[in-house]
Amino acid sequence: MSRITPFLWFDAPLDQVADYYRAIFPDFSVVSLNPMTATFDIAGQRLHALNGGPKYPFTPAVSFMIDCEDQADVDRYWDALTAGGGAESMCGWLTDRYGLSWQVIPKALGRYLGDPDRAKAERVTRAMLAMRKIDVAALDRAADAA
Repeated sequence: MSRITPFLWFDAPLDQVADYYRAIFPDFSVVSLNPMTATFDIAGQRLHALNGGPKYPFTPAVSFMIDCEDQADVDRYWDALTAGGGAESMCGWLTDRYGLSWQVIPKALGRYLGDPDRAKAERVTRAMLAMRKIDVAALDRAADAA
């Protein structure tokens, strides 16, 4: 069976890219690395990378979602990915120092948005739309509001 693998165009030395993601993701590994191309595994996801220069920067149109267990996970990934040149956006989105977009999303958000109580899901949606980093306690309060 064929496999679809993201191929990412960086404007940075790939050894620095590898060091950066290795420090953030405990399950990061380098499969291959040379000055022009690299292959990484993050959480079982294979990624290919190219040091292609500035011609094609990343955009938020494509992002990677981190499925976080709890607020501690959200905080850890959010803080690490926005440090050193990353930027916060809305609704759990951010860009890291290389401009790559990430969604740092707690599992609780998915549970609330899929709740059969549509009024609860709507309250949680409104709360989430006002957030940058997702705050699980604030989602809980929105879900419990009457």
